Amino acid sequence: MENCHLIVGLGNPGLEYRATRHNAGFALTDKLAERWRAGWVLEKKFQARLARGELNGRKWILCQPQTFMNLSGEAVGAVRNYFQIASAGLLVAVDDADLPLGEIRLRARGSSGGHHGLESIEQQLGTRDFARLRLGIGRQEREAGRQIRDYVLGRFGVDEQARFQQVLARAAEQVECWMDAGIQLAMTKFNGAIAAT
Repeated sequence: MENCHLIVGLGNPGLEYRATRHNAGFALTDKLAERWRAGWVLEKKFQARLARGELNGRKWILCQPQTFMNLSGEAVGAVRNYFQIASAGLLVAVDDADLPLGEIRLRARGSSGGHHGLESIEQQLGTRDFARLRLGIGRQEREAGRQIRDYVLGRFGVDEQARFQQVLARAAEQVECWMDAGIQLAMTKFNGAIAAT
């Protein structure tokens, strides 16, 4: 589909995973759907929830894979192929435990950085040439033997939740800039730590 942007938020479906750090991508796409006054529809043929619309003359599709994180590529590949989205029109939003909470980083391409959702998408698409927006969720010092899995599947604390809402607002603006003006300006203008308010 010409002049169409596909914005994918990664996460895990189900109430038990709702509002966890690992679902930061879902949270961003929920924020965008709210900003753009769009409703979600479960599309079983894609194994994904989709919302569609137009902003400033540009068509967009929001996507939340319902395959669980490690199989995200199955849904993303199906949606991308069906709507014929160019690589330049694809952006994937993910949580990143290696970035502090309050920091966002958009890149035009790159490695998965060990993120299983990105690995799945790269494998399905056969390329790393798509934008990825990393939402910092921080990483805390943990007692010996505790896995990162416990942390990313945990929920934000009260103070963290307020900070994360600032992150989502800033990241939503960055996505809109990416759509309107391209990735270079979106990276220059928005990448980095967000000032606490």
